[in-house]
Amino acid sequence: MYELVITGGRLADPERGTVEPGDLAVCDGRIARTGPPGTLQGAETVEATGLLVAPGLIDLHTHVYAGRTYLGVEPDTIGVDQGVTTVVDAGSCGSDDWAHFARQIVAPARTRVLNWLNISRHGLVQGNSELAGGPADIDAAATGALLDGTPDLEGPPAPRGIKVRMSRSVLGGSGLAPLRTAKEVADAHGVPVMVHVGNEPPALGDVLDLLGPGDVVTHAFHGKPGGLFARTAPEPGGEGGGGGEYAATPLPQVRAALERGVRLDVGHGSASFAFATAERALSAGIRPYTASTDLHNRNLHGPVHSLTAILDKLLALGMPLTEVLACVTSRPAEVLGLAGELGTLRPGAFADISLLRLREEQPSHPLTDATGAHREGAGSLVAHGVLRAGRFHPVRPTTPPGEAAA
Repeated sequence: MYELVITGGRLADPERGTVEPGDLAVCDGRIARTGPPGTLQGAETVEATGLLVAPGLIDLHTHVYAGRTYLGVEPDTIGVDQGVTTVVDAGSCGSDDWAHFARQIVAPARTRVLNWLNISRHGLVQGNSELAGGPADIDAAATGALLDGTPDLEGPPAPRGIKVRMSRSVLGGSGLAPLRTAKEVADAHGVPVMVHVGNEPPALGDVLDLLGPGDVVTHAFHGKPGGLFARTAPEPGGEGGGGGEYAATPLPQVRAALERGVRLDVGHGSASFAFATAERALSAGIRPYTASTDLHNRNLHGPVHSLTAILDKLLALGMPLTEVLACVTSRPAEVLGLAGELGTLRPGAFADISLLRLREEQPSHPLTDATGAHREGAGSLVAHGVLRAGRFHPVRPTTPPGEAAA
């Protein structure tokens, strides 16, 4: 008899690309085995009839340094309370504040909290132009020392990689220099870089030319000028910078980067995901590798809401369920260097499990991207609860400001 068994649900295995009935057993906080329906017995049972039993959802891009940054939201609010077992903070802190972040944010959270360390020593603690001051904003030695820290997931682990924001509002006159430094440090310590892209300069092609296997481009499907597709006509104005005509094929640097193993991440955010761009990319054979939210306290109540809301948008674009789930389970685990530990139903992995209800009908309201454009849904995923290291947590829906809790 196992400590806990999830029974009655359908095991959604993104690594195998299958969704089939089955039981899942847990011992000592890890997956012990899976088996046919009704074959496993546990001292505790979690009834999952009508639910998908998926690897714990991983949000690769969030901002959870609450209390010290202008964007920070409590990790559990967008983590286990929304059916997500792991959130990865994307550069809210740099080397100067890492110890405080690990002590005050990582340690007490019920959600597993990992992070991308900002190449800026300040992170976002001093505002949103963290690289405008030039070389004085970067402490490469301190950043490298933190990357060599304890990788053990049983305690506060070392940062999983480096975050660098490469858009004009952040950089001032620093140009590509911060990215070059980030790559040098990351390569020396065997970790990836996550690059925020947005309004030029620098040009996306120049950014992509500096990236290598395993590096991540977040906000890849934004609708602003300077994205995956070159603009072929002046922008006439309109939704979120997404107007104008675009080339039918992506920039040549995009194909070259994908062939090198660079990963494209959704990173929806307040202004960084456009249905039109995603549709154009899918038509060109360019697909999201991972799907993250860029959730923070200014978009939690719209247009982002939750990681499952982002997955509904990918389903509306025609992506199959198992691929959509891979974008938030096995693939981000691989990006983080944690394949086999997180994002999988394999025995021996951490028992981080998300229980989801798939509603086949369209959502009751149109889906809205960051430009204000709408699409009709193709079903929706609704979080029911999670196991985090074998312990069950029910979801707790977020109440918008000004509304009384139900």
